[in-house]
Amino acid sequence: MAARRLRIHGRVQGVCYRDWTERTARSLGLSGWVRNRMDGTVEAVVAGSAEDIRRFIALAHDGPPAARVSHIEEREETESGFDGFQQRATE
Repeated sequence: MAARRLRIHGRVQGVCYRDWTERTARSLGLSGWVRNRMDGTVEAVVAGSAEDIRRFIALAHDGPPAARVSHIEEREETESGFDGFQQRATE
């Protein structure tokens, strides 16, 4: 089991990016969470197999049709023990 914290930059708010993230993560069997940030980015923590996380990150560079991702910051994450995948409140 691995986990990554992602910060997605670009046109990612107001384009259903969180809904897309939740659906895509669940379809890959990942757990974790996603939320908007006050600075206009989207933050997510995804946990699961390293292969599924890599696949998710590759897909996240495109996101939903209206999104325009400029770049994704990623780092290892120690938070774990998620029950499914959920959306969290903006922070």
